[in-house]
Amino acid sequence: MTVIMHSSVSLDGFSAGPRISLDHPLGEGGERLHTWMPDEPELTAALSEESGATIIGRRMYDVGVDLWKDVPFPGRCFVLTHEVRADREMRSGSFTFVDDGPQSALDQARAAAGDKTVVVLGGAEVCQQFLRAGLIDEIRLQLVPVLFGAGTRLLDNLDPRQIELQPLDTITSENKDVTHLRYRVIRSTSQGSRCIR
Repeated sequence: MTVIMHSSVSLDGFSAGPRISLDHPLGEGGERLHTWMPDEPELTAALSEESGATIIGRRMYDVGVDLWKDVPFPGRCFVLTHEVRADREMRSGSFTFVDDGPQSALDQARAAAGDKTVVVLGGAEVCQQFLRAGLIDEIRLQLVPVLFGAGTRLLDNLDPRQIELQPLDTITSENKDVTHLRYRVIRSTSQGSRCIR
């Protein structure tokens, strides 16, 4: 079963703008990272079709939950958190809160996904935790030609000596407002874990 990290990112490496809040769930100006989505509904449909479960962080859940009321999540959603919370059922999906780490969240997501993929959607801190733990098989980035200058960097706090990626695909949208990048995360034989470069 493939575990995919999926995120939109600015040209200068940010997955959210500055000052994330309930009024600005992607940070100030962060909505620009997703302006391409209405023009490519087939990508969202394909992701939903192949995904059996998703993993997100508590902050992403807290600032986004009210926005997702009518947006279906692909499969069951597991929320990585330090707090004990009761599961929640919404029109957008079923949310299970996991307070004992990334590996536990992934184990539960794999069980729920069956033979479909598990998608790690973020935010950035969750993506970094999964990358550091060697739990990601593939990275899919939507590179958007905007500059934030500040905000939350997607790939901070990683050891560059343990990073190796194999490019799989690069597709630029027809109107050139996003470039889709796919990388396989190579498993390191010398360190016994996945790494990225």
